[in-house]
Amino acid sequence: MGTQNPSVHPHAQARVGATRGLQHDNTRHTTRFTVIGNHLAQHRELSLLAIGLGTHLQSLPKGAPADIKTLTARFPEGATRIAAALRELECHGYLRRERVRTPSGRIVTRTVSCNRPGPSPRTAHRPEPSAAPEARPQPHPSRQKPGGERPPQAATRTPRKPLPAVPRPECHVPALFRAAADLLADLRRHDSRLLLSVPDTAHLTPGVAAWLERDVTPATVRRALTADLPPEGLRRPAAFLAHRLAAQLPPPAPYREPAADPPAAPRNPLRNCDGCDRAFRAPEPGLCRECLRRT
Repeated sequence: MGTQNPSVHPHAQARVGATRGLQHDNTRHTTRFTVIGNHLAQHRELSLLAIGLGTHLQSLPKGAPADIKTLTARFPEGATRIAAALRELECHGYLRRERVRTPSGRIVTRTVSCNRPGPSPRTAHRPEPSAAPEARPQPHPSRQKPGGERPPQAATRTPRKPLPAVPRPECHVPALFRAAADLLADLRRHDSRLLLSVPDTAHLTPGVAAWLERDVTPATVRRALTADLPPEGLRRPAAFLAHRLAAQLPPPAPYREPAADPPAAPRNPLRNCDGCDRAFRAPEPGLCRECLRRT
């Protein structure tokens, strides 16, 4: 493998090797740099936008704004694409968004960027390419069935692809999540193919809650999820519903000014009755109701 062809000029060999593949012209950084792991920069399931956005978030200082409005003003991508990239990072453990209450009582969203996320139940870890397959013990020849060797069985099953990310509501309201879970459990009454497992229901519940939070009625959400279903069988109904929840998410409800209270009716002043000298309220001096009834 290390023997070179003596008939080829050495300069020609160097010229061919230099044009093959990526080359680097690196300069060592001493200030203003961020260390990014290859597990993020070369992630196999994140989109290019999510990888770039995750790199940008890790380079920001502590306390910098990282909401969708700020990122949309900073980059040319729209709010929808940036929100989808943030959900990708959140699904794979590179981002956490928590609702916290400030000392003044206001509820705000705190964004946490993780440079080395731990194992997440939504992502399946792939084995390292260099890991050697585990040796399996071979049965004794005397225990094998006649007619040849038994067919080899697969050591492990292929990991199931994680479900697509779903939108999440701005506020964690328990009643809203209960209504979303009940709506998902009721979908099987409209189509038997939409029978969901407990883990699938837990994954889809925040997406339905995000719809209900935007003043969408449960009947409208149910109609959006069950309308125009493919005639052929649904191989993964949970993945199909997750895609619809993310792709057809309606915009937030328009802000409405609270209705002003009606003006209070004017209150008449107290007056003394001209007949019985009893106090009563009336716009003009005169008789009270009792005296008017007697006359």
